[in-house]
Parts: sequence; structure tokens; C-alpha cells
Amino acid sequence: MKIRWIAIMLATWLAMAGLAKAQAPSPDMTLDLWPATRLADAPVSGPERVGKDGSARGAVTHVSQPRLEIYKPAHPNGSAVLVIGGGGYFRIQIGGAAKPIAQWLQATGTTAAVLYYRLPGDGWKPEAPFQDGQRAMRLLRAHAAELGVDPKRIGVIGLSAGANLAGIVATRPDFAFYAPLDEADALPARPDFVGMIYPVVSLRPPLNTTRSARELSKQPDAAEAYSVEAHVDAKTPPTFLAQAVDDPIVSVGHSLLMFSTLRKAGVPAEIHVFEKGGHSWGLGAPGSTVSAWPRLFAAWARSHGYLGATPEDTASKPAAADANGG
Repeated sequence: MKIRWIAIMLATWLAMAGLAKAQAPSPDMTLDLWPATRLADAPVSGPERVGKDGSARGAVTHVSQPRLEIYKPAHPNGSAVLVIGGGGYFRIQIGGAAKPIAQWLQATGTTAAVLYYRLPGDGWKPEAPFQDGQRAMRLLRAHAAELGVDPKRIGVIGLSAGANLAGIVATRPDFAFYAPLDEADALPARPDFVGMIYPVVSLRPPLNTTRSARELSKQPDAAEAYSVEAHVDAKTPPTFLAQAVDDPIVSVGHSLLMFSTLRKAGVPAEIHVFEKGGHSWGLGAPGSTVSAWPRLFAAWARSHGYLGATPEDTASKPAAADANGG
């Protein structure tokens, strides 16, 4: 029933806003992306830092051990989603965006994995987050049986800079961002479906005004290497886009460019452009127009055979049957 769906969304919003009395659920398991020897030359060490005030609240920096935090549903529907928070490649919006979205997915029966990736803003090389994104997709497939997931039903949702990372993983899955380590690296890195929410798409003029473009520009060819639209082809997975016209951090031109490029390549795509909403909404505040995006995304994903039935659909059948800095 619709009431049940609203209850799930409201509970997740309350946790995101810090209004719930109980502590937010912890992940069910954690997977380190790399062996310790792989990160021996880390530019950062020691504990991660979590922002406590303003737009940095809940944002993580100082990532020295990239990893996946996995949220397993009680009744898996067979799909999984890698959730990549944004933050202009100098921080990651975990507490206010990635984790609430993962918990919402978990509540709908979808296995969710929050990515803690290395940040160029911390001194890592610009290719580091893309190495982490590729490796994360492969590890999810390597652990698919353990997680109760179909390895052909694994998608990604990226927000802001996280959408840039998700887009490059989706459009450059065969590029060797790192040398293979083990059997997992023989598995496909391409996600089966993609959600890009208030996304950084292009690092090329006139859209190269974001913090993401600045951080990645430490690599000479970054504008071509990490502009998602430059790598779209007919093999790009079906893609969902959502952004607000009044976004003050990332121009809505990013989403419009990506949608146009996908359509020209013949890739299934859906876009939702909201009149108001700004930037860095996460799931979206209750009552806001942008808060519609999770349900719109879920409906779109189900139309392509992912995420399974909505809670109200399941309930109506017999038992057998969501400021980054850009």
C-alpha cells in the first residue's frame, strides 16, 4: 500500500535529518577494496574525519582505506546498487546522502553498498577514485552469491561528483585504471543501470566551473579522461538523471548535455528537471519537489527489470508470489 511506502521514506528521512532517537543502522558487512600493500604510499593516514557543521556535516575526508559498507535487506530482491556520494572530490557526503539512500534501498529489498573512495583533495592522484569505482563494481559481482544478488542486476547511483565517478565507471568499464590483482578483476566493471543525481558530467568548457573539475585537473588530460559525455556509446547502460534548474553549484546544463548525448547514442535514458531544489538534496526534504526522485528512480529501474516490486506491490500479492561542492 502507498501508506507503507510513505512510512519507509519518512523513516529514512528522519534518520538522515538526525531526528530519529535511535542511532542509524550500521552496515551489515564491510569490504576493503585493496590489500594494505596496495596503499603503502598513501598521502593520508590515521582516522577519517567527519564534518560536524554546515554543508560539511556528515561528510567524510581523509580516506586512507577505501571500502564498501554493505546494507543487506531482510528479503533481497536480487538487485544491488553501489551508492557514491558527492563532495567535489575533496570530501564525500556520507551521512547526509549516501547512507540514507543506501538505507532506503535496503528497505525496498535492494542490497546497497556505500563507497568510501580516495579523494584527490586529500592528495591522492586523480585516477584513484576511478580505480576505486571499478574495483567496487567487480567486488560486488565477486560477492554476488554471498549477498543474494544477481551479478547482472547491479547498478550505481552517484550524486554530484559521485555521479561523475559513476558515469566514468559506466562509460569506461574496459579501460584499465589499475593492474589486475585477483580473480575479481576478471569480472565486468560496467554497471547494469545508472542513476546520476545533480551530476557533474563534463570537465570541459563552459561547464568546467565545478570543484570536481579543479581537483581532477591535476591530471593534464583530465578534461577528456573524466568528462562523461566524451565516452558515451551504444553500450552505455540505461541512465536516469535528476537535477534542479536552480542548482547553484552544478549547472543543470550537465544533466541536459548528458541526456542529449545518451539519446544520440541510442541509450535508454530518463531525465527529471525540477524547478527548484538547489544542490545536495540526498533523498530530498519531505514535501519538497525533489523528494520525488527516489520513487521516480525506482519506477524507472523496475521498468528495466531491476529493483523488484515496490513494497505496496509486494503487500498486495500472495506470499508466494537519497553542499557537495560539485
